Parts: sequence; structure tokens; C-alpha cells
Amino acid sequence: MKTIRLTTAQALIKFLNQQYIQVDGQEIPFVEGVFAVFGHGNVLSIGQALEQDPGHLKVIQGKNEQGMAHAAIAFSKQMLRRKIYAVTASSGPGSANLVAAAGTALANNIPVLLLPADTFASRQPDPVLQQVEQEYSQAVTTNDALKAVSRYWDRVTRPEQLMSSLIRAFEVMTDPGKAGPATICIAQDVEGEAFDYDEKFFEKRVHYLDRKLPTDRELKGAAELIKASKKPVIVVGGGAKYSQAREILMDISERYNIPLVETQAGKSTVESTFKNNLGGLGITGTLAANKAARQADLIIGTGTRYTDFATSSKTAFNFDHAKFLNINVSRLQAYKLDAFQVVADAKITLEQLNPMLEEYTSEFGDVISELKEEWFAERDRLSKVTFSRENFTPEIKNHFSQEVLNEYADALNTEFSQTTALITINDTIDPESIIICSAGSLPGDLQRLWNTTVPNTYHLEYGYSCMGYEVSGTFGVKLADPAKEVYSFVGDGSFLMLHSEFITAIQYNQKINVLLFDNSGWGCINNLQMDHGMDSFHCEFRTHDNKILNIDYAKLAEAYGAKSYRANTIEELKAALEDAKKQEVSTLIEMKVLPKTMTDGYDSWWNVGVAEVSNKESIQKAHEFMQQKLQIVKQY
Repeated sequence: MKTIRLTTAQALIKFLNQQYIQVDGQEIPFVEGVFAVFGHGNVLSIGQALEQDPGHLKVIQGKNEQGMAHAAIAFSKQMLRRKIYAVTASSGPGSANLVAAAGTALANNIPVLLLPADTFASRQPDPVLQQVEQEYSQAVTTNDALKAVSRYWDRVTRPEQLMSSLIRAFEVMTDPGKAGPATICIAQDVEGEAFDYDEKFFEKRVHYLDRKLPTDRELKGAAELIKASKKPVIVVGGGAKYSQAREILMDISERYNIPLVETQAGKSTVESTFKNNLGGLGITGTLAANKAARQADLIIGTGTRYTDFATSSKTAFNFDHAKFLNINVSRLQAYKLDAFQVVADAKITLEQLNPMLEEYTSEFGDVISELKEEWFAERDRLSKVTFSRENFTPEIKNHFSQEVLNEYADALNTEFSQTTALITINDTIDPESIIICSAGSLPGDLQRLWNTTVPNTYHLEYGYSCMGYEVSGTFGVKLADPAKEVYSFVGDGSFLMLHSEFITAIQYNQKINVLLFDNSGWGCINNLQMDHGMDSFHCEFRTHDNKILNIDYAKLAEAYGAKSYRANTIEELKAALEDAKKQEVSTLIEMKVLPKTMTDGYDSWWNVGVAEVSNKESIQKAHEFMQQKLQIVKQY
């Protein structure tokens, strides 16, 4: 056996360079590069290895561990999980900062390799700087916090352990049914220790992403369910996008007159302009999709996790007569809602089902086109909603008094509505541009109102809805698709939470466009409070003397080196968007938008838990309404 003497960190980097993935006969390197914030625990080991011989790996200097990990996650998501970045962080708080990002990757089933430095395996200098201590065990470190949010987790305390650990990590990351974050914590003394590694360990290794085929039993059962149904509806989830099932979804939908409805992860698998695409389902969905789902007697879930937003907390469907058919590479997800399970690839399954449905047609008739026309009329109406200081008549949310709305208009010097701004952007930017969002009220507006005409141009992280993903994720998407314009849709609350990788994008000359919707507060949660009987309580951004904060975000972006704009009218916004297209540097467009001017729910309900005891009649009524809704939901 031939060996090569390397440090553990050098072996890690050499191994990453030799990992490939093959999908549908196409073979590409799986690891694109490494995001790094160096500190003690990784700079003298992984940093040294990358300095000595990075191979083809690109090394990107992050500014915040959570931010750079979110960029890595967005890159993988946009690449349909077929390429990844590794992420290395220092011991202690650097590694702890990865926890939120790991949760984001886990909830969205996105592969990413996290390499947090760990404390000394020898324990000789313990407790080292930034090391936590627990009385019940010396083996516990900060990185144990990552166990709950990792698909695979391991701690390497000897150089030779790296080999089995890496092979297991890549098996998990390249399995469509288990894809998620793989965390390998390497003790900082071990990272620099040398070992005589078998040279074969560093030979080219191909991970085959073979499409899992459905069994004859699964196909027969699925076909029987569909042919026995009168009004089936197909739920297009993220798994359908990763499977690249666009063409077969459109063919089946058109041939058998079956409407498509989308989850946030599934949106833009099939473009909005397709005649049978009724848009988003559930709490942030369209009225058209929610009406179709309510009528359905068979729900065909393709690659969906059935989150509470997609199911309206399990009130979106009529459980008295609706059955469920789930097509998913994950057995766990296929079992959801007591469905008939097809544990297989979405694209292959639908292609094999197609000829088995000959002569079938649903009983939806012209209802699909009627629902779509009804929704487009509502979208058009929303695009024209205007406000004035003299007569505020908010049609979308009306919890604030005229006085408070005037206060916001005066403080922010605006009468701009969020929905008008969003639809203006949709109509102005190039159709092939990619939009990115994650948290707040914007995901609801986007799922309802954003019309996609090009596949895979809608990038929403809504499995974890992690505030701070928006700007970091946009940088990751730009790395995945550098030829396209990318736009971050972010509220002021999320922007304040985290936008560190905006600086990284500027530093590496990767142009991103930040669209900042500033309503001076956490508007989404403020709506949640007031929708359920509370008063506005600590979700508005106000000063110590109760004045509304008015932050000059455009000036901040300019200080970073970006091109910035202020746009508080349709005309100003259009001009800013057109000029931003011409720029070679990153841009930020600050829009002051009025609170309560986002879309509301359309035939949907969200179970968020309401106080059972309260001295406010409005909260008592909200709790009573919740109890009524809970009478019609399933508990599984």
C-alpha cells in the first residue's frame, strides 16, 4: 500500500478536490470551493493547507460565519444540490455562528459541508480560549450544539478518523432523500497532526445521483388513485424542482386537465405563465390555488414536505373526501398526511405514470382557467392600490388608525405601498433575473404576486425562514449563476439582522442588487400581533421618545462601496431599476413603504397559538376562532 504523509487538514483539502457527482450521465466536480473566516482552530491548519495547495477550490473570505454559510447554502440550492461550498470556522463563537445556517440547510434539505474547529483532542491546554466547560462532561464542546441541526455529525479526534468520516458525509450530502448539512468537527491539534494516508483515498471518487425508480406496485396504486379521482391537484414542491420535472408536470397537467399549485420551494419549477399553474398554495398562496385545493378529492404531492404554510396548518384540504398521493425520494416525507406512498424520483415517476393515465381527464373543466383569470384580476387590482395622507383607505391591512398611518407617512416621507413596489419590480427587471428572499411579509407577497416566466428564477428560503439569509443568499446565487442579475428582496428588519456578505460581494466584484423595503419595523410580526387581538407591541422601530426610526440605508450602502438609490414612487423605482441594470458594482435601492400595505391571506389560516386567558375581548375572540378551526384539522 502506497501512502502519502499529510496533515489532517491537508488530507481534507486533497480529498475535497477529488469529489465528483454524476447526474443523468453528466459528471462535474462536486465541491466548488471553501468559505472561510479564519481564527484559532482553523487558520494554522485548514488555512495552511489551502495556502499550500487549494487545487481547483475557490477560497472566499466571509465576513460572518452565519452569513457565509447562508451564501454556501444558497449556492447549492440554486445549483439544484449538485454543487457545494465547504464552510470552515474557528473554535467557539465562530463555530456557534453556524448553528442558524445549519438549521436553514437542514430544513431545506440542502447539502453543505460545515467544518467547525473543535477543542484540543489531547486536552493538554484546556480550557483554551473560547472553550465552554460543562461539569457533567469534558467531552462537550460548542459544536455539540450543531448535532440537532445536522443531517450527519462527527467529531474527528485522530487523523485517520477523517477518512471514514468524509466518506460518510459525502454519502449523506449526495443522497437526494437525506440531503442536508454534514458537520465534521476536527480538533484543532489534530488538524495539524500528520498521518500516512493511503494514496487510494485521494483518487477520483464519483458519487452517482441515480434517480430512484418507482416499483410496479407503487405505479399501479398511484394510477388507480388518479383515475378514480374527479378533481386531483398536483402540489409542486422543491423536490420537483431538484428533479427537473418541469416538462412532465406541464404535460400531465395539460393532458389530463389537472391544476398545479406551488410551495415556496417549488415555485418557478413551472413558470407562472403556464395556463394550469394556479400559483402558491396555503397561507401565502393565491385565492386560485387555495380554492382548487379545497375542491380537490386527491392531492398529489410531488417533492413536498407539507409544511404548515403550504397546508394552512392542515386546513387547506377537505379531509372528509380528499385522499393523498405522495411522490418523494424521502420515505419520511412520503408518509405525510397518511398518503399512498411512492418513494421515488418525481420526474421518473411522473414519466412512467403518464401512459398509464390514458383516456383519463379531470372534472375541473373550465374551472382552472376561471380561477386563474379571477386571481390575475385581483393581482391587477393590488398593483393599483394607492394611498394619500388626506385619506388613507388601506384595503390590505387596516389595523392602524389614520393618525398612525399619517405618522408613518410623515416620518418616512412616503405614500408607497409594498405591493405596488413589488409588482413594479416584477414588470421592470429582466425576466431571466433571479430573485431571492426568506423572511417577513415579502415571501407572502412574492408567492402570490410574483409572476415567473423563466424556470428556476424564484429562490425562496422558506423551510426555516431565516432572517438574514436574503443578502447572503443573493451572493451565493450570484456565484452559482454569475451571468444573471440577482435581486435580494429584504425588509429592514432582516437587513439589520445580517447583511455582512453584501460587503463580501462588493469585495469580490460579484454584482448583487439589494431591494430594501423599509417600513421601520418587523411588519410581518406586527400583523401577527394585531390579527390576533393584540395591540402593536414592540415590533415597530421607535426611538426612546416614541418617534419612528428613519434610517438612511442608501447612505450606508454607499459607504460600503455600492451604488445606491432612494425610490418612494413608481417613477423613481423604475428609474432606479433601469439604472441599476447598467451598473457593474453592487446596488441597493432603498424603498420607504407604508406598513400594512402587504397582501393578506386568501382563504387560509395559520395556527400560531393564541392566549387562552386574557383580559382583552379581542384576544378572547381570536382564541375562540382558533378552537373552531382546530375542529376541522387532522392531527397527523
